[in-house]
Amino acid sequence: MEVILLERIEKLGGIGDVVTVKNGFARNFLLPNNKALRANEANRKVFEANRAKIESDNAERRTAAEGRAKDFDGKQIVLIRQASNTGQLYGSVSVRDIVDALAEDGANGVTKAMIELERPIKSLGLFDVKVKLHPEVAVTVSVNVARSPDEAEMQKEGIDVIAAMFEEEQAAMAAAALEPDSEDEFEEGTPPSDAAADEAPAEDEASEEDEEA
Repeated sequence: MEVILLERIEKLGGIGDVVTVKNGFARNFLLPNNKALRANEANRKVFEANRAKIESDNAERRTAAEGRAKDFDGKQIVLIRQASNTGQLYGSVSVRDIVDALAEDGANGVTKAMIELERPIKSLGLFDVKVKLHPEVAVTVSVNVARSPDEAEMQKEGIDVIAAMFEEEQAAMAAAALEPDSEDEFEEGTPPSDAAADEAPAEDEASEEDEEA
């Protein structure tokens, strides 16, 4: 289907461009969200008649978005989740989770449609997520997924929590391997056996009898 774009669409074109898209994409996304018009003669005339206003409105929204972008500079949101010792989450972090976390952090007005997340986050770590405040204005926020606030702070400082935990476990195992075995300690310091204790008096008695004789 051919459509006339009413705003810049990434990888498609800018305002006023006539492009060919899949029917489903047009019907399910572009047309119902007022991002495009069907490219027929009547709509071409409507667009040209309103082009100046459409471009002016877009410029205002872009300027507002550029102003908001400053609030996102260096922003990092922390999401505490349960995870295994290998760093895999029991569940995942979704677009909705990110939107809610941004709202709690004071970044109101961000919708799910603004978040670009190729796939749900399923492990601990730091992830860069793009937020499109406007078709021509995008910012990147850091999503810090950790098991505790302390681990989140470690990750913020660039520490690989899982690697650090693995190193600690290896160090503990190495220290345990160097400790003397308890059975060896007993053998080295064991007192004479009962049999040996019994033999000693017998030898003493034999010596006394020889002296008497």
